[in-house]
Amino acid sequence: QVHLVESGGGLVQAGGSLRLSCAASGRTFRGDVMGWFRQAPGKEREFVCAINWSGGRTTYAYSVKGRFAISRDNAKNTLYLQMNSLKPEDTAVYYCAAGSKQVSISDEYTYWGQGTQVTVSS
Repeated sequence: QVHLVESGGGLVQAGGSLRLSCAASGRTFRGDVMGWFRQAPGKEREFVCAINWSGGRTTYAYSVKGRFAISRDNAKNTLYLQMNSLKPEDTAVYYCAAGSKQVSISDEYTYWGQGTQVTVSS
């Protein structure tokens, strides 16, 4: 059975940093596009960033560009999200996902984690 498990969320002050991890198991995700999405209370789930299978191509939502960095370690079957200069509006549940297309549409991703809460205080 395929599992994606996020970790690393928590409470941080504005301007601080967090690093999220997403550990995959059940099969290798070496060839998949991996992405991060987030959902704030009362809002739709939104795209944050994505990375291709080799790590050589990344895409970011405008709201996080320059502050967040996505990376992956295929040997460890793990995805990362380094979040710097965090803002209160980054508060959300963050989900990792795996799919075949490097797009911002959540429906294109097949596998999803359960999410990890990130709260940024002002």
